[in-house]
Amino acid sequence: MGQIAKGALRNITVSFGLSKRLRGESFPPQGKCASVTGVKAIRRFTVKTVLPENIAPLGKLAGNLRWSWHLPTSRLFEEIDPIAWEESGHDPVAFLGSVTREKLQQLASDERLVQRIQELGADLDSYLAEPRWYQSLGDDAPRSIAYFSPEYGISAVLPQYSGGLGILAGDHLKSASDLGVPLVGVGLLYQAGYFKQSLSRDAWQQETYPVLDPDGLPLTLLREEDGSAAKVVLPLPNGRQLSAHIWRADVGRVPLLLLDSNVAENDEAARNVTDRLYGGGGDQRLQQELLLGMGGVKALRIFQRLTGMPAPEVFHTNEGHAGFLGIERIRELMDPSNESPMSWEEALTAGRASTVFTTHTPVPAGIDRFDRSQIEHFFHAGLAPSVPTDRVLALGAENYTDGDPTKFNMAVMGLRLAQRANGVAKLHGEVSRGMFSGLWPGFDTREVPITSVTNGVHVPSWVDPEIADFALANFGAGSILDPQWSKVYDVPDTDIWALRRSLRSNLVDDVRQRLRASWKKRGAADAELTWTDSVLDPDVLTIGFARRVPTYKRLTLMLRNPARLKALLLHPDHPIQLVIAGKSHPADEQGKRMIQDLVRFTDDPEVRHRIVFLPNYDIAMARTLFPGCDVWLNNPLRPLEACGTSGMKAAINGGLNLSVLDGWWDEMYDGDNGWAIPTANNGASADERDDIEAAALYDLLETQVGPRFYSLLPAEGAGAAGPSEPSRDGVPHQWIAMIKHTMATLGPAVSAERMLQDYVEKLYRPAWRAGQEAAADHFALAKRTAAWRSRVQGSWPAVQVEHVDSTGVSEDPQIGDSLTVSAYVSLGGLDPDDVAVEVAYGRALENDELSDVEVEDLDVAENLGSGRYLFAGSIRIDHSGSFGYTVRVLPKHATLATKAELGLVVNA
Repeated sequence: MGQIAKGALRNITVSFGLSKRLRGESFPPQGKCASVTGVKAIRRFTVKTVLPENIAPLGKLAGNLRWSWHLPTSRLFEEIDPIAWEESGHDPVAFLGSVTREKLQQLASDERLVQRIQELGADLDSYLAEPRWYQSLGDDAPRSIAYFSPEYGISAVLPQYSGGLGILAGDHLKSASDLGVPLVGVGLLYQAGYFKQSLSRDAWQQETYPVLDPDGLPLTLLREEDGSAAKVVLPLPNGRQLSAHIWRADVGRVPLLLLDSNVAENDEAARNVTDRLYGGGGDQRLQQELLLGMGGVKALRIFQRLTGMPAPEVFHTNEGHAGFLGIERIRELMDPSNESPMSWEEALTAGRASTVFTTHTPVPAGIDRFDRSQIEHFFHAGLAPSVPTDRVLALGAENYTDGDPTKFNMAVMGLRLAQRANGVAKLHGEVSRGMFSGLWPGFDTREVPITSVTNGVHVPSWVDPEIADFALANFGAGSILDPQWSKVYDVPDTDIWALRRSLRSNLVDDVRQRLRASWKKRGAADAELTWTDSVLDPDVLTIGFARRVPTYKRLTLMLRNPARLKALLLHPDHPIQLVIAGKSHPADEQGKRMIQDLVRFTDDPEVRHRIVFLPNYDIAMARTLFPGCDVWLNNPLRPLEACGTSGMKAAINGGLNLSVLDGWWDEMYDGDNGWAIPTANNGASADERDDIEAAALYDLLETQVGPRFYSLLPAEGAGAAGPSEPSRDGVPHQWIAMIKHTMATLGPAVSAERMLQDYVEKLYRPAWRAGQEAAADHFALAKRTAAWRSRVQGSWPAVQVEHVDSTGVSEDPQIGDSLTVSAYVSLGGLDPDDVAVEVAYGRALENDELSDVEVEDLDVAENLGSGRYLFAGSIRIDHSGSFGYTVRVLPKHATLATKAELGLVVNA
């Protein structure tokens, strides 16, 4: 038979019934060998359960990932068989596969259960079809929006995420589903997902990559009408090709398409393109991003053809990894087989109009960059034969101050291919404008066309069921987004305190199990681990810290003064306990060293009952960790945290935040929903800065956080919480006042529903309108705009402000005086209608820079001939003190989203 290539045999799904093992019969049959080792199957079957007709909706409920945030559905599975549900890892597909035929017959004969299954099935049908918020917008909104991301954190049963970017993408899809936003997600299906983390005996991070079976996941293979697997194909250098199947996951109303290169017709290198998330480098990473972007657009076209889905009218690029989607869209428009192929400039103009780009990193090192020669090598293989390769290379060129001309920058390409771009928090928007300002030379950083939409979290996914039940029982609110949540102020403090203790106890139980399992993997014997049964205390102030472990997030800042941390953990009156988790990228040795340093501290017998590190941080762990922590700690280097949504998840569960003013906390901290860790802004060195900020953290824990939790802090005034007094009934009333304030005010602000509505109003609808206008009448406007852009860019070097005069101000100018400004401008080959001539004025600083700037347009006053014009206008002096002004010329066109879009400006 010869050698069988890896991945050449796909699992075969059979629906003829249950195997003997699944039916609960004895196995192996009598007379057969009881144990055979060292034998591997040449073919493997995934045998799917055949459900009796009256409980058939169970299959539909298990197959749609809505169960992961719809509490009644997940509780249904749990009640059918609590033990089997737990053993399945809360995975409905695996759970149904484990239910015996006899058990299914019992379920089908239980009239009450059958009715409930039917009702929940009908509820899902209604959820998938009924109009929701987005449908209220009518026809003035896109019919389909494509959302591209390299990772998605939707459920622990579909491990296709590494950290915050993936969790955010998952929450984006879930909230789009709840709101009825017609989104379709595009990503990659990784054979091993991200790695599983464990610790060695000496506390070093270890990675394993268990291979996933797509047939055992809540996925459906997209097939052509003849039953064959639908596939996309990309040409590769040296005559090779990259083929990929398309798997579909249903995230409520949102289809998610995941491309899988582990197919028989690929060679081994091509099959391994999607072997693991962020696992490779060089050519493998580039091929992942080519498959995600260019292959993703091809997958959408196939999905559109097979399902009748409307063609996406807006394309959202979630981080630079998916940027090549813009090249594929340009290739489509330039294809010579089209009736009227477009030029490069025309296709670029048309594609940009309907594209949104979101940047998530404030750290240049976090951006994917490739050698220009790599990009050239792959595109010469025929990826986009109608597209000039030099134009592609120019999109990612770092042709700005301090850029590297040998590199191709994915984020830079993403910005150049999208007419609209955003960061993920207000502060991150500011940071991004500064970080990418080199693309818009001559403009003030504030004018760089990158806005912001602050991230949010999908509330139904992250609110603990106990809190959901509590809200329903106390004020009839099914969600923290319900305005009725403001009634939390009316709930007795004792009830809130009892709820918080219950959640803390759940966390303590979970930590003890996970810690014991972790130590066993580190090689400890059961006899050594009795101490894990008493780790943590459900009545001690519990602080959580869990996130990826790059250096800027400073996992070990808490260890800056080990003796002081130990004193906090063991304080006789107000002790704290810490639950810590996080993964370091496999290639990040410094991050792994930080984990090792922390774990070695937690291994100390003197404190190990008060501080723990839990390996393999994932969604399943987070669901207990966020609700169980009283305080969520975040201490990144400001301003290097783009958003940091983990603190949002804590807040909607009644946790208080203790964080550096970075990311979302910088805009939502109000003094009564937690504490702000001061930052060292005095030019200190890196070591001095960490010392200062660690000391500030210890001070807050010692003098504010701990005493307030234990009602030991008699303080004057605490904002809305009021002054703190020692409690007479054992309930920390001022602490609970902060909890109530947090839950009542932060819930709507940090919700992904709010985030999605912001995206729709600020970015999706404007991009859709621009795209519709550009494409109308066979792309007539796009073609005119492209011609105008080419003319302006070609003529711009000749544009100059020759001279500026001002009149109307006396020797002693006063507030209210009017100043007439005249500017003599040479436009070369351009017309006055092609430009805006502006006077910018405000306070003049000592270095002549302007602050508090306002802008007024100047109008054409006279044609001076030879392309020279006099522009004039008036401004009013509206403040005392230093005053200054200048004049500038910018391109002007109705299709420009911002003045700075073309990156062209001439200043006087």
